[in-house]
Amino acid sequence: MKKILLAAMLSCCLVFTSCEVLNSITNQLQGIANLANCSYALKNVSSLNIAGVNVKNITNGDISAADVIKLGTAILSKKVPLSMNLNIDVTNPTTQSASLTTMDWIMEIDGRQMAAGTTNTTYTISPNRTTQVPLSIATDIYDLFSNGGKEALTNFVKSFSNDGTSSKVAVKIKPSVNVGGVNIPTPNFITLEKQTGNNNSNSGSSNPKPIPNSGPRNF
Repeated sequence: MKKILLAAMLSCCLVFTSCEVLNSITNQLQGIANLANCSYALKNVSSLNIAGVNVKNITNGDISAADVIKLGTAILSKKVPLSMNLNIDVTNPTTQSASLTTMDWIMEIDGRQMAAGTTNTTYTISPNRTTQVPLSIATDIYDLFSNGGKEALTNFVKSFSNDGTSSKVAVKIKPSVNVGGVNIPTPNFITLEKQTGNNNSNSGSSNPKPIPNSGPRNF
């Protein structure tokens, strides 16, 4: 009798455990579906620095003599560090929460990949809400201007608006949600644009490798 009771209790535990696992998986799958319905937009560029020049201080392409000297010195030293902080708006239009666990990203200049990486912070986007996700990019862009020299680099810096955007720069993201320890990404990279609410998926590799001549839509 005790054996039968023990077996019954064990069976109940297995049933409850299976239900919990099933519910967890169901919720995670729902999170994937909701993540796919989210829209992604570039909120702003909060900081942008190229070779010691605060690019956001440049208005209408006006660049100081001191900044030109900094850019020239960077070319001579063969080091042109770029750092930028983006804020991305993720909007969930559904009535259920969406989960973002990782995000692959690619930064391109004139269609040439200059940096790539992955963020690992988990974000929960509440129903009918917008959550701001920060993205920090740091890389060296000397190779892009090694032939054109100081003039080419100066012209590149002048291409930025004082809001930190440039027609020469594109940033792509591929958000993912984690299910059972496995990250499941969105099918395609999404090119960030300045216009809020646009969600433009570009066909391409799911692997963040160099994408020559991919023709991204720039912001």
